[in-house]
Parts: sequence; structure tokens; C-alpha cells
Amino acid sequence: MHQRKLGPFNVSAIGLGCMNISMGYGPRPDDEESGKLFNLALDNGYTMLDTAAMYGMGHSEHVIGKYLSHRRSDYTLASKCGIFRNEEDKAEINCRPEVLLRTCEDSLKRLNTDVIDLYYLHRVDTKVPVEESIGAISRMVEQGKVRTIGVSEIGDENLRKAHATHPLTAVQSEYSLWTRTPERKVLSTCKELGISFVAFSPLARQFLTGKCTDLTHFDDNDIRCTNARPRFEPENFAINRKLLKPYGEIAERVGCSMAQLALSWLLAQGDDIIPIPGTKHVDYMIENAGAGDISLDQETVDELDQLINENTVAGDRYQANLMNNIDSEKD
Repeated sequence: MHQRKLGPFNVSAIGLGCMNISMGYGPRPDDEESGKLFNLALDNGYTMLDTAAMYGMGHSEHVIGKYLSHRRSDYTLASKCGIFRNEEDKAEINCRPEVLLRTCEDSLKRLNTDVIDLYYLHRVDTKVPVEESIGAISRMVEQGKVRTIGVSEIGDENLRKAHATHPLTAVQSEYSLWTRTPERKVLSTCKELGISFVAFSPLARQFLTGKCTDLTHFDDNDIRCTNARPRFEPENFAINRKLLKPYGEIAERVGCSMAQLALSWLLAQGDDIIPIPGTKHVDYMIENAGAGDISLDQETVDELDQLINENTVAGDRYQANLMNNIDSEKD
């Protein structure tokens, strides 16, 4: 895989999202199997791992710390703070400085490391000015606990405030053929300010791999089978599934898998964009890595743009109440 710049770091063009091994998509795999996957990812050219304190409420960080601490110099480590377990043992957005510091210290212990290379504010807390939260993380930089700072799912106005408080290395948000929110303002602002963009859910929660063709295999632990994600509701999904045949024909013409096509489309959007697909499966991890060396011509990029976009996809990415609480959706 070729390398891309992420602030002061050179990282693989495709990073590895580390949520799937802990939550979100069905049963949690055995920790030892996840450890093997992580080590094989490094062997196959991945040099950026992206986790968060809220992934399994520390579980993902724990697995990384247990199985990869002996290879700490082989990868750039990103984690996130700002979604915290409250007194009722439920996850909530809480970006008060003392909470962020405590989260960071706990994460360092679980990750079995002295420093986190890229530390994100996971969400903007409407009850705490973003400058106050970023200021708290900047003090972690001064203390040597964190090397660089990022923000996740942030809107343009708060992005500018955050960057003015402390220079940012990265913005992370959902971005794929069927989720174009960053194209409204944030991508252009990132380019203006020299901030890298990290795209999560670049495979549209498996939809763009072509392997998600029905809803019957989802279990109760799968976030796609809840009403929170309207694109996977039966009526919308039936409409969206019709996009897969022409999409698959483009992949066949290019000579790659459907997953690789989705990732290579993202890579074609700019050298400052780094997709981070997540998976529990070694075969999928290796398949995704192969997209790092695929180059699409502009005609194919344009064809994909016209085929799959927010006007041709049925349903919003989240329920209305969730959309209203995400800062990036307010642009």
C-alpha cells in the first residue's frame, strides 16, 4: 500500500477501523482471533489503527494493548474521547475537561502505551464549548500523553473554532458513495486549513461490498437492524439494493471487488483522504488493503458519482433525532 500524510505521520493509504471487533455488527469475536487479525493487518501493510474509548467501552483498546504493544513502533495509533460511561452505566457525550483527561489516562492503560499518536474529540458536546474541550486535549499534548489532535463528526463552524484553539491533524466523519455530508463544507475547510480527512464507514456498513443483500442475517446486536439507520429499513433497502447490479458491473469492468471499488473512489477524492474500513474477517481485511493500489480514471469516478449518491439512495443515514444531534449534519 502506498503512504499518505496524516499530520506529522506517514500512514497506509487505508487504515483499519477497530470498532467491529467489539460492537455494532453481531457477536463479538474471540479476543485471540482479533489479535491475530490486527497482527496480520500490520503484516499486510496497514500502519494506522483507529479505535475509541467507547468501542465496547474500552474493549477494543484492551485488545490492541494486549496483542500489539510489542509492535507499537509499527503503527500510528488513533483513539477518541468524549463519549463516556455515566453513573447509570450508559454511554453519553461528555466533553468536560476532567472527563476527557480521565478517559485518556484509562485509554493509555488499556492500550499499554505511553502516548496516543492522534487523539480525537469523538463528538461535539453541546453543553461544553468546543474550545474548552480542545484546550483540555492540548494540555495532554503538553504533558506528552498525546501527540496530535483530531475531531470527529464536526461541523464547519466548530471545526474552525477547534483548529484556532490548537492546530488539528485530522477530521473524521462518515464518508462514502452513499454518505456525502462532508462534501457540503467540511472537506473544503480541511483542504483550506491543511487538515487530513479520515473516512469512517467507507463501505456503507457492508452495503457497498455487495455482500449485504438481505436483512435476514442481522441479529439483535447489529446496529443495522435498528430503526436508527433508515437505509436498512426494508422498504428503503429494497430500493437501495437495486443499485448493486450496475455498481457490480463497474467493479467487474475495473477488475476489482465491489469493496475495493468503494475504497478506491474515496482515495480518488484527494491525497488527504484516508478511509478506515473495519472488519472482523481476515479475508476482508486483506481484500480492503488491495484497494490501496487501484487508480480509477476520472470517467469511472464520475460514473460512480452519478450512480450512487444521496439523491439516488433511499433513507437518511440516521434517524431524525440522531441527525439533529450530530454537529456535521448542521452545515
